[in-house]
Amino acid sequence: MEWKKNFESKIVTADEASRKIKSGDRVVLGNACAAPKDVVKAMVLNRENYRNVEIMNMLLLEECEYVKPEMEPYFRHNSLFVGGGVREAVMSGRADYTPCFFSEMPKLFRSIRVDVAIINVSAPDEHGYCSFGVSVDYIKAAAEEAKIVIAEVNDKMPRTIGDSFIHVSKIDYIVKTSNDIVELKPPKIGELERAIGENCAKLVEDESTLQLGIGAIPDAVLLFLKDKKNLGLHSEMISDGVVELIESGVITNEAKTLHRGRSVITFLMGTKKLYDYVDNNPNIIVYPVDYVNDPRVIAQNDKMVSINSCIQVDLMGQVAADTIGLTQFSGVGGQVDFIRGAAMSKGGKSIIAMPSTAGHGKFSRIVPMLDEGAAVTTSRNDIHYVVTEFGIAELKGKTLRDRARNLINIAHPNFREELIEEWERRFKMKF
Repeated sequence: MEWKKNFESKIVTADEASRKIKSGDRVVLGNACAAPKDVVKAMVLNRENYRNVEIMNMLLLEECEYVKPEMEPYFRHNSLFVGGGVREAVMSGRADYTPCFFSEMPKLFRSIRVDVAIINVSAPDEHGYCSFGVSVDYIKAAAEEAKIVIAEVNDKMPRTIGDSFIHVSKIDYIVKTSNDIVELKPPKIGELERAIGENCAKLVEDESTLQLGIGAIPDAVLLFLKDKKNLGLHSEMISDGVVELIESGVITNEAKTLHRGRSVITFLMGTKKLYDYVDNNPNIIVYPVDYVNDPRVIAQNDKMVSINSCIQVDLMGQVAADTIGLTQFSGVGGQVDFIRGAAMSKGGKSIIAMPSTAGHGKFSRIVPMLDEGAAVTTSRNDIHYVVTEFGIAELKGKTLRDRARNLINIAHPNFREELIEEWERRFKMKF
């Protein structure tokens, strides 16, 4: 086949591929568990060849050599989500953060110069198409816009189905690899997370379509959905916890009003069990994030339920989910995309779920005012439900006085007295 000759002609070493990058280039990397490895390592080894190479991506899960202080003359990281691997570099001024809704990242890459995209894809199929595998999100658009596409063709990358392919003819340089996909072990679920999960599950009706984040609270929610019927899945990402619900017949997708019978996602983060499950599985379809996270698309799912978390909620219902004061702790991600999509859905609900305290009980997450300098991730006009281990607060359609009262009622008892004092001062009446 002609594509096979084309494929073989493009094979280079990681070192050779890294030398195609020039000083001043903007380089976009694949996201999260699909971040490329070998070419990035080669870039670090060849750092003396570069000056001021800008590296953009969303989430980095492994140690990030190129953000270390000694790398500053060669590379500058521009993050779309501040994870643990780059947080210190951003706080120290060696790296940057660009706020952006997840749904708009492909549009961002279509509007700026992309010199090089480094992608991590599956081996080609019989027609010469490689799959973006566990992460399609923004990287497909970045690869379509890039002047140069370098692909790590990884024989361990699962082949996901949907709008998740790139043909060999669209790739400039190929580095053959056999790297394990980064795994995220299931989080430990304690009594706190179980209580929050149980409260969230009370809001999920039969035949709802779910969006779940990652972590102990979303996984705890799944524990309390086992008696639900005909649930669906339309989520920016999934982890291992959904596999059991699919295999047990809780998630069937048969009641969905969009993509009936299929789970829709844009990336995955989990263990090999999850990656093996999605490999060539036509019931899991993976699309770019500007489709999956588009509120207008999300809203086409009746009874859409979004479940997200945050750092603080103030008594007006303003949510800070990505900053702690002036510190950029994470990123906007898809929270607002799904909250707005759920709001437009027929029978839809959005949930902000969080522990009532932080710092091992030292600080209340429900506060009179957000910390000075904190950014509002989700506005008070968007919030529907807030859930803690102490219950459910409904905010949508409530007055400032009533929503503040509802939030106080689910705050930790150790902090309710001072919150009530603020409520009485603010609203000029007894609680």
